[in-house]
Amino acid sequence: MRPQYKIVMVYVLVGATWIFFSDKVVAQLFTDPRELTTVQDIKGWLFILVTAVLLFFLVKRALADAAQDQQKLIHSYDQTIRGWVQVLDLRHKETKDHTYRVAAMTVALASKMGVTDEASLKLIERSAILHDIGKIGIPDAVLIKPGQLDEEEMQLMRTHPQIARDLLANIDFLRNCMDIPYGHHERWDGQGYPLGLQGEQIPFAARIFSIVDVWDALMHPRVYKPAWPEDKVLDYIRSESSIRFDPAAVDAFFAHYDVIKDAASASYSEK
Repeated sequence: MRPQYKIVMVYVLVGATWIFFSDKVVAQLFTDPRELTTVQDIKGWLFILVTAVLLFFLVKRALADAAQDQQKLIHSYDQTIRGWVQVLDLRHKETKDHTYRVAAMTVALASKMGVTDEASLKLIERSAILHDIGKIGIPDAVLIKPGQLDEEEMQLMRTHPQIARDLLANIDFLRNCMDIPYGHHERWDGQGYPLGLQGEQIPFAARIFSIVDVWDALMHPRVYKPAWPEDKVLDYIRSESSIRFDPAAVDAFFAHYDVIKDAASASYSEK
């Protein structure tokens, strides 16, 4: 039964019971018209007080149940997202661990840059997990090719942000998770893709994610390259400040590097 019907039924039942029995009790105890009027007034105010308290707890319970149901629904959505990542991992063996590492590190960087609201951090995490979902539409011959891609293959690979946008735009729950999947290949200098956004035109989440994404890609081996030494990776990120990356985000990344790096390790125990 829907909560609103249940609340109305309980209210009507309690109200009818109160009126029936209270009227009988008052009629037996009081006969004087003046006393009867006074008692009826008191009874009316008591009825308002009792039913107000009753409605408060009934509505509070209904809202708590609705919130619990919503959390279950959100959890099922998050499980679906993780299922998508696993599907992608079946094709692209590097993706899964990379996905959870960069998601955890992006949340850590966002929190160090002043994002403290839990809902906002969760949105950034969800968006980061979905960052490469568009690669579902990239052929295996390109996605898992050993070695560098040629120009035609690179152009095809660069369609994955648009594929992600087309996919997420049709899902109400994920429509607000678009910033990173669609924008993480934009560059601070405007030379990125797919839109060529520049500076703060690029969504905040995409700007901070791009640093973490590049760090992780260089720190770990890929089919087309070996892992870089950590000092070389950090030098590269510094050199790309104000070119590829948001300089403020780069500063925050290095100011809190150990914490952000530790978040990647913590992500394994949370999966």
